[in-house]
Amino acid sequence: MKRFELSLLLAMLFCVLLSFISFERECLDIRANILRLHVLANSDSAEDQQLKLAVRDRILTESVGIFSGCADINDAAAAAEARLEDIRRAAQDEVYARGYDYPVSVELDDQYFPTRTYEQVTLPAGVYKAFRVKIGSAQGRNWWCVMFPMLCVPGASDTEGLDMVLQQQQLDIVESSGYEVRFKCVELFEQLANEMRRQH
Repeated sequence: MKRFELSLLLAMLFCVLLSFISFERECLDIRANILRLHVLANSDSAEDQQLKLAVRDRILTESVGIFSGCADINDAAAAAEARLEDIRRAAQDEVYARGYDYPVSVELDDQYFPTRTYEQVTLPAGVYKAFRVKIGSAQGRNWWCVMFPMLCVPGASDTEGLDMVLQQQQLDIVESSGYEVRFKCVELFEQLANEMRRQH
């Protein structure tokens, strides 16, 4: 390969790498400003999946207004932490009301999520602060949404509140469908990083 062609190839690879690093930095900022709700069903049986949805609905009802006045993820995490037991109790009451005796646990934790699309918003893969609700053995399919800013409350617009916590460039990323390849690259990178974190 001629020296010029090699230089051109290296320059192109360098540009791609810089573009990826910049995109990953924006994705990191997105992840750092969003609180996710993650509800895990006891099992994949139809009954347990229906119970998961009922618990989800109860949590969303109980969560209305929980983040009013929250300006950022730190405020939201503090508000969620303060209500952990109230929400756990409401979820447990819903489980009992439906005739089940599964225990319910609730925690605020850092959790890895793959790239996911919620309505018109695509969130990049990576570790997010998550409000996790575990029903019983928590071995069934899960349900998730964005809890802060509140995108999973019925009547909320697809991106309502995102402009409060994300900059315009980050909004463009989560609202555009033109980033699939980049999201896949970020997901592969984050999966590898998550595996390395687990092993250490």
